[in-house]
Amino acid sequence: MENFEYEEEKKDRSGGIFREIVSFLLYVAVVVAATFLIIHFVGQRTYVSGSSMENTLSDGDNLIVDKLTYRFSDPKRFDIIVFPFQYEEDTYFIKRIIGLPGETVQITDGTIYIDGEALEESYGRQVMRDFGMAEDPVTLGEDEYFVLGDNRNDSTDSRDPAVGLIHRDQIIGRAWIRIWPLSKIGILRHQ
Repeated sequence: MENFEYEEEKKDRSGGIFREIVSFLLYVAVVVAATFLIIHFVGQRTYVSGSSMENTLSDGDNLIVDKLTYRFSDPKRFDIIVFPFQYEEDTYFIKRIIGLPGETVQITDGTIYIDGEALEESYGRQVMRDFGMAEDPVTLGEDEYFVLGDNRNDSTDSRDPAVGLIHRDQIIGRAWIRIWPLSKIGILRHQ
Protein backbone atom coordinates (compact mmCIF):
# COMPACT_ATOMS: atom_id res chain seq x y z
CA MET A 1 0.00 0.00 0.00
CA GLU A 2 2.81 2.35 0.88
CA ASN A 3 4.47 1.70 -2.48
CA PHE A 4 1.22 2.52 -4.31
CA GLU A 5 0.87 5.88 -2.48
CA TYR A 6 4.49 6.70 -3.28
CA GLU A 7 3.89 6.00 -7.01
CA GLU A 8 0.73 8.19 -7.02
CA GLU A 9 2.60 11.04 -5.30
CA LYS A 10 5.43 10.74 -7.83
CA LYS A 11 2.91 10.86 -10.74
CA ASP A 12 1.23 13.95 -9.27
CA ARG A 13 4.56 15.76 -8.96
CA SER A 14 5.71 14.89 -12.47
CA GLY A 15 2.29 15.84 -13.90
CA GLY A 16 2.42 19.15 -12.01
CA ILE A 17 5.90 19.91 -13.32
CA PHE A 18 4.79 19.06 -16.86
CA ARG A 19 1.76 21.37 -16.54
CA GLU A 20 4.00 24.15 -15.21
CA ILE A 21 6.42 23.78 -18.14
CA VAL A 22 3.59 23.77 -20.69
CA SER A 23 2.01 26.78 -18.98
CA PHE A 24 5.33 28.66 -19.03
CA LEU A 25 5.98 27.86 -22.71
CA LEU A 26 2.44 28.96 -23.61
CA TYR A 27 2.99 32.23 -21.71
CA VAL A 28 6.28 32.88 -23.56
CA ALA A 29 4.62 32.12 -26.92
CA VAL A 30 1.79 34.58 -26.19
CA VAL A 31 4.27 37.32 -25.16
CA VAL A 32 6.39 36.78 -28.28
CA ALA A 33 3.30 36.81 -30.55
CA ALA A 34 1.91 39.95 -28.89
CA THR A 35 5.28 41.70 -29.19
CA PHE A 36 5.53 40.77 -32.87
CA LEU A 37 2.00 42.06 -33.57
CA ILE A 38 2.60 45.33 -31.72
CA ILE A 39 5.94 45.99 -33.45
CA HIS A 40 4.58 45.02 -36.87
CA PHE A 41 1.20 46.76 -36.77
CA VAL A 42 1.02 49.30 -33.93
CA GLY A 43 4.33 50.94 -33.13
CA GLN A 44 8.05 50.49 -33.00
CA ARG A 45 11.03 52.13 -31.37
CA THR A 46 13.51 54.04 -33.51
CA TYR A 47 16.28 56.53 -32.92
CA VAL A 48 17.40 59.70 -34.62
CA SER A 49 20.85 59.73 -36.16
CA GLY A 50 22.08 63.11 -37.37
CA SER A 51 20.93 66.70 -37.19
CA SER A 52 18.54 66.97 -40.17
CA MET A 53 15.50 67.46 -37.90
CA GLU A 54 17.06 69.96 -35.45
CA ASN A 55 15.54 71.76 -33.45
CA THR A 56 12.56 69.43 -33.30
CA LEU A 57 14.55 66.19 -32.97
CA SER A 58 18.18 65.78 -32.01
CA ASP A 59 20.86 63.20 -32.70
CA GLY A 60 20.36 60.31 -30.27
CA ASP A 61 16.67 60.92 -29.56
CA ASN A 62 14.70 57.69 -29.17
CA LEU A 63 11.14 57.67 -30.49
CA ILE A 64 8.09 55.48 -30.73
CA VAL A 65 6.69 55.45 -34.26
CA ASP A 66 2.91 55.15 -34.55
CA LYS A 67 2.19 52.63 -37.31
CA LEU A 68 -1.56 52.53 -36.73
CA THR A 69 -2.82 56.06 -37.51
CA TYR A 70 -2.15 55.90 -41.25
CA ARG A 71 -4.16 52.69 -41.55
CA PHE A 72 -7.25 54.81 -40.85
CA SER A 73 -6.34 58.30 -42.09
CA ASP A 74 -4.07 60.01 -44.60
CA PRO A 75 -0.82 61.73 -43.64
CA LYS A 76 -1.20 65.47 -43.09
CA ARG A 77 1.01 68.44 -43.83
CA PHE A 78 3.69 68.90 -41.16
CA ASP A 79 3.43 65.30 -39.89
CA ILE A 80 6.85 63.87 -39.04
CA ILE A 81 7.13 60.53 -40.83
CA VAL A 82 9.55 57.61 -41.02
CA PHE A 83 10.31 55.88 -44.33
CA PRO A 84 13.09 53.62 -45.67
CA PHE A 85 16.02 55.04 -47.61
CA GLN A 86 15.88 53.26 -50.96
CA TYR A 87 19.64 52.85 -51.42
CA GLU A 88 20.64 51.45 -48.03
CA GLU A 89 19.09 48.45 -46.35
CA ASP A 90 17.89 48.94 -42.76
CA THR A 91 18.30 52.72 -43.05
CA TYR A 92 15.30 54.91 -42.36
CA PHE A 93 14.77 58.64 -42.74
CA ILE A 94 12.64 60.86 -40.56
CA LYS A 95 11.31 64.04 -42.20
CA ARG A 96 8.37 66.44 -42.13
CA ILE A 97 5.64 66.33 -44.80
CA ILE A 98 5.46 69.63 -46.69
CA GLY A 99 3.67 68.80 -49.95
CA LEU A 100 0.56 66.62 -50.25
CA PRO A 101 -0.74 64.51 -53.16
CA GLY A 102 -1.84 66.57 -56.14
CA GLU A 103 -0.06 69.76 -55.03
CA THR A 104 2.74 71.57 -56.82
CA VAL A 105 5.77 72.44 -54.69
CA GLN A 106 8.42 74.97 -55.62
CA ILE A 107 11.16 76.64 -53.60
CA THR A 108 12.19 80.12 -54.71
CA ASP A 109 14.57 82.42 -52.81
CA GLY A 110 14.30 80.11 -49.79
CA THR A 111 10.50 80.30 -49.65
CA ILE A 112 8.34 77.19 -50.12
CA TYR A 113 5.38 77.64 -52.45
CA ILE A 114 2.45 75.23 -52.52
CA ASP A 115 0.28 75.68 -55.61
CA GLY A 116 1.79 79.14 -56.09
CA GLU A 117 1.14 80.38 -52.52
CA ALA A 118 3.87 80.86 -49.92
CA LEU A 119 3.66 78.21 -47.20
CA GLU A 120 3.36 79.60 -43.69
CA GLU A 121 5.37 77.35 -41.41
CA SER A 122 7.72 77.71 -38.49
CA TYR A 123 9.79 74.53 -38.66
CA GLY A 124 12.60 75.54 -41.00
CA ARG A 125 14.65 78.02 -39.02
CA GLN A 126 17.07 79.00 -41.79
CA VAL A 127 16.73 80.33 -45.29
CA MET A 128 17.34 77.41 -47.63
CA ARG A 129 20.44 77.70 -49.78
CA ASP A 130 19.86 74.58 -51.91
CA PHE A 131 16.48 74.20 -53.59
CA GLY A 132 17.41 70.99 -55.38
CA MET A 133 14.81 69.58 -57.71
CA ALA A 134 12.19 71.94 -56.18
CA GLU A 135 13.85 74.91 -57.87
CA ASP A 136 11.46 74.07 -60.69
CA PRO A 137 7.81 73.27 -59.90
CA VAL A 138 7.31 69.66 -58.72
CA THR A 139 3.78 68.32 -59.15
CA LEU A 140 2.99 65.44 -56.81
CA GLY A 141 1.08 62.37 -57.95
CA GLU A 142 -2.00 61.03 -56.19
CA ASP A 143 0.06 59.05 -53.66
CA GLU A 144 3.21 61.22 -53.42
CA TYR A 145 4.50 63.43 -50.61
CA PHE A 146 7.24 66.07 -50.57
CA VAL A 147 9.28 65.98 -47.34
CA LEU A 148 11.90 68.27 -45.79
CA GLY A 149 14.08 68.09 -42.73
CA ASP A 150 13.61 70.93 -40.24
CA ASN A 151 17.34 71.73 -40.46
CA ARG A 152 16.91 72.66 -44.12
CA ASN A 153 20.58 73.33 -44.92
CA ASP A 154 21.74 70.04 -43.42
CA SER A 155 19.08 67.61 -44.65
CA THR A 156 18.90 65.07 -47.43
CA ASP A 157 15.21 65.13 -48.33
CA SER A 158 12.81 65.39 -51.29
CA ARG A 159 14.97 68.10 -52.87
CA ASP A 160 17.60 65.43 -53.47
CA PRO A 161 16.89 62.83 -56.20
CA ALA A 162 18.37 60.14 -53.91
CA VAL A 163 15.31 60.60 -51.68
CA GLY A 164 12.84 62.18 -54.09
CA LEU A 165 9.12 62.05 -53.59
CA ILE A 166 7.79 59.63 -50.98
CA HIS A 167 4.99 57.28 -51.99
CA ARG A 168 2.21 56.53 -49.51
CA ASP A 169 3.13 52.84 -49.29
CA GLN A 170 6.71 53.74 -48.29
CA ILE A 171 5.61 55.51 -45.11
CA ILE A 172 6.19 53.26 -42.12
CA GLY A 173 4.52 55.55 -39.62
CA ARG A 174 4.37 58.84 -37.81
CA ALA A 175 6.81 59.86 -35.10
CA TRP A 176 4.67 59.88 -31.97
CA ILE A 177 6.52 60.01 -28.64
CA ARG A 178 10.09 60.87 -27.67
CA ILE A 179 11.17 58.39 -24.98
CA TRP A 180 14.81 59.46 -24.63
CA PRO A 181 16.47 61.56 -23.34
CA LEU A 182 14.41 61.62 -20.15
CA SER A 183 14.52 65.41 -20.01
CA LYS A 184 12.64 65.61 -23.35
CA ILE A 185 10.08 62.80 -22.93
CA GLY A 186 6.72 63.62 -24.46
CA ILE A 187 4.37 63.53 -27.41
CA LEU A 188 5.80 65.20 -30.51
CA ARG A 189 4.17 68.31 -31.96
CA HIS A 190 3.28 67.92 -35.64
CA GLN A 191 0.89 70.71 -36.55
